[in-house]
Amino acid sequence: MRSLIITTLFALMFVNVLFAESSADTMRVYTYDLKEDIGPDSWRKTQKAMKESEEWGANLIIIHMNTYGGLLNAADSIRTAIVNNPTPVWVFVDNNAASAGALISISAKKIFMKSGGSIGSATVVSQTGEPLPDKYQSYMRSLMRSTAESHGADTVITGRDTTIVWHRDPKIAEAMVDPDVEIPGISEKGKVLAFTTKEAIKYNYCEGEAKNMEEIYETQVNKPYVVKKQELTFIDHIINFFISPVVQGLLVMLIIGGIYFEFQTPGIGFPIAVSILATMLYFVPLYLEGIAAHWEFLLFVLGIGLIIVEIFVTPGVGVIGVLGGLCVISGLSLAMIDTLEFEYSPILWSRLGKSVFMITVLSAVSLIGSIWLGGRLFKSSRFSNLALNTTQRIDEGYIGIDVKIKSLKGKTGVAVTDLRPSGSIEIEAKQYNAQAIYGFIIAGTKVEVVRDEMAQVYVKEVEN
Repeated sequence: MRSLIITTLFALMFVNVLFAESSADTMRVYTYDLKEDIGPDSWRKTQKAMKESEEWGANLIIIHMNTYGGLLNAADSIRTAIVNNPTPVWVFVDNNAASAGALISISAKKIFMKSGGSIGSATVVSQTGEPLPDKYQSYMRSLMRSTAESHGADTVITGRDTTIVWHRDPKIAEAMVDPDVEIPGISEKGKVLAFTTKEAIKYNYCEGEAKNMEEIYETQVNKPYVVKKQELTFIDHIINFFISPVVQGLLVMLIIGGIYFEFQTPGIGFPIAVSILATMLYFVPLYLEGIAAHWEFLLFVLGIGLIIVEIFVTPGVGVIGVLGGLCVISGLSLAMIDTLEFEYSPILWSRLGKSVFMITVLSAVSLIGSIWLGGRLFKSSRFSNLALNTTQRIDEGYIGIDVKIKSLKGKTGVAVTDLRPSGSIEIEAKQYNAQAIYGFIIAGTKVEVVRDEMAQVYVKEVEN
């Protein structure tokens, strides 16, 4: 038995040495999927892939793609990461690489496509599918051209003529965005260009056709290889879930609704806990992904503080409340915009407008819905104890203010604190809240009650 164990250990050591000697001749291929609408989660997966592939010592990265497009800012971030990455990146288009997917695909060193696949149609459109104004299209055209140009060109000299032959023709990339670009035999004017697999191969926008990823490994990797596929952790899935636009919208409604219900119920209870939790789930994933900054969260907190001041300190709908509401909407809206977008003004204003519109509409819907739901809940017998519904009638001995305040007019006392202009005074060994009718009154000064309004005592300084 002992000899068997020793023999096994030596065999394992031999295998490890053999593997170590042959690892230099083994191609390390790292793969990850982009099979969703391109957005913050796609950019996050790409960052994770670039980091893990470098740590693993990958010789090649292959993206398994099937997408109809998505957000331009996320696509541009992915494109830039691919172009600048020292490890070559290939893309396997498993059916579709439209719009943002086309931009990402042509940034790769090589493109392989499934039979019946499609690549192109990169016009910038709104959420309703309508093409955006030319300033957006112009930016996308430049991105597509520069990405195609990054693959270089060959100089062909024929007699006295010199011709530049691009590895990926920038004009074709531009025609995928602009329907006015006409390329004889390739693109008709008035139509946005999209290639089938055969067409993409013919015009150097695809290096070959493949049925699946395994076929690419077998036919394109010319040495022994080992594949490592990206594995998203539970935390990765949680973060990707909470940075999706739909979930963010629901969280905004919970934040606003929770604040409203908290103001309608006595004490600190469940509604504010829901609002705080929703706020954390809204901001923390965006902050971890580098989309939101700390000052945007502070702007949101400042807005909540101003609203509280408006309600409890300076009652009435005034400047402070409006400013607080604007800060809340601004904080929530700006947190949704990637800090990278501030470099691109056309994209910034488009995204900012959509973000502000979405937050404003969601806040209004949440507030209206909360008012309606609150009215139904507080009137029902089951939830009536959530609000104070008892009527305090005058004929039963209830009165809204302290009747003693009415008897203070003309009496004198001493300012206990500075009145700037509000503070405390003492009359007949009892303290009252008071406000100076003009100027400031220093503590210890003798004062006289001039009048009372809405349970508020107004005083003036008594001259000695």
